[in-house]
Amino acid sequence: MTGKVYLVGAGPGDPRLITVYGMECIKEADVIAYDRLVNKELLKYAKETVELVYCGKEPGRHELIQDEINELLVREATRGKMVVRLKGGDPFVFGRGAEEAAVLREANIPYEVVPGITAGIAAAAYAGIPVTHREYATSFAIVSGHGRAEKGQDFLHWEALAKGIDTLAFYMSVGNIRHIANQLIAHGRDKNTSVAIIERGTTENQRTITTKLADIADRIEQEQVVNPALIVVGNVVDVREKIAWFEQMEESV
Repeated sequence: MTGKVYLVGAGPGDPRLITVYGMECIKEADVIAYDRLVNKELLKYAKETVELVYCGKEPGRHELIQDEINELLVREATRGKMVVRLKGGDPFVFGRGAEEAAVLREANIPYEVVPGITAGIAAAAYAGIPVTHREYATSFAIVSGHGRAEKGQDFLHWEALAKGIDTLAFYMSVGNIRHIANQLIAHGRDKNTSVAIIERGTTENQRTITTKLADIADRIEQEQVVNPALIVVGNVVDVREKIAWFEQMEESV
């Protein structure tokens, strides 16, 4: 009897932000293959007999490469087990969920995708920044910012991003931020556009730094920003001054 795989989004960091269905999957799973950015608190809800497999990818260190993860999902489901592939954020937002789904389909393994809240929206919200706003922004883009120009990995449409999208949320971009800022400015974005750096968004260690696009690379160096960090570019960042709530809530506790 073949089991089933659930590709589950764990949310952006705060364990309370997982969906009800995602939590149900965790509680019923026989095997949970989880990523680095998954809050470990969620694993406490799994049953005692669950097998936990760490699949985290870090710079210079991959616990399991993607092919091995794919093999794990197919193998355990073939053994009749309920397998949860637990990913930070949403499985289809820079999470390779679509690649894993294709492998499962090819192997005739039943699967479901359980969406999660992605950091581009949630971390910004926790920082008091709406990604859209009637007076500031009617368009929003999530962008992978780690592509290095010197390695021929920069495939972004910079002019479209600079001129055509009101709010930009850059993932995986701290180490490449000087190139990103320079490209946006060179392709028409105002150098004085407001920017927010949200470090460890939605967690108790969240830190938000605001600056201007021209100054962001220097600020990241000065503040020693570490990953995971989200960078939001756009006039919506200015709304934070009026509606920032998370830090105030933390201070009042």
